[in-house]
Amino acid sequence: MVRPVMRARRYWVLYVMLVPALVYLAVYKYAPMYGIVVAFKDYSLGEGIVASPWVHPWYGHFSELFGSPYFGQLLRNTFLLSIYKIVWGTALPLVLALLLNECRLTWMRRWVQTLSYMPHFLSWVIIFGITGAFLSESTGLVNRWLEQLTGHTVGFLTSTDWFRSVLVGTEVWKDMGWGAIIYLAAMVGIDPSRYEVARVDGANRLRQIWHITLPGIRNVIILLLVLRLGHVLEAGFEQVYIFYNLQVYPVADILDTWVFRTGLENLNFSLAAAAGLFKSVIGLVLILAANRIAKRWDGQLW
Repeated sequence: MVRPVMRARRYWVLYVMLVPALVYLAVYKYAPMYGIVVAFKDYSLGEGIVASPWVHPWYGHFSELFGSPYFGQLLRNTFLLSIYKIVWGTALPLVLALLLNECRLTWMRRWVQTLSYMPHFLSWVIIFGITGAFLSESTGLVNRWLEQLTGHTVGFLTSTDWFRSVLVGTEVWKDMGWGAIIYLAAMVGIDPSRYEVARVDGANRLRQIWHITLPGIRNVIILLLVLRLGHVLEAGFEQVYIFYNLQVYPVADILDTWVFRTGLENLNFSLAAAAGLFKSVIGLVLILAANRIAKRWDGQLW
């Protein structure tokens, strides 16, 4: 007990510096968790959380969520969109980072990197406007070309065959450059002498990427995958809500958009809280499972 006390006195300035962060976590991260009880109550705005009666049975709102005729479709759409975004959102930024890392023209590397991460700062409303300018069936530039070449147009934004591809493609385009920054930062930490030894042994660029670069950033790749798995039931509410329409509900309606319509627009806050708690539990389970699997490659979070 003496040593910890002496250590605390010695580094008391550092502990004081921790106080604002701890207060922030307590106020904005842990205190709101009390709101979980809304999922087990018939919440009323007038009565508040404390005075609102408990629902009977306690799992009533979860039964309403799981018993919805749309729940299977919602869960399937959410998982599919999330998996597509995780796969393409991991692979393409990684490829871009590898290409930039191998580029020897400094000016080209800077220009490509700047242009690729600029879309990250655009809102989804602006991205939707840009997408409509290119893919709109009536006025889109791409459809005008298709009409001139084939005499037909494609409803990219209204077709159930194309809409998921549009969602995944626009998100990857928006965040690809930003995601590549993390991989580039990890590549900088690789010892340059390893490349020199590989060149002496006769390894070409592809061999160096496969045997040095990728193993060198393996932990970062696994870390980002584990973190993204925790949000697998989100699928990008803001993007989907702005892009989707009645014609693509069968492939685009996800848990968040359904909860927004049935839970928040109809003031059924308890149902919305139950759906949020369900998503959080699934996300926690997936993170724990992914972290356990990642331990085999020394890429775990803890």
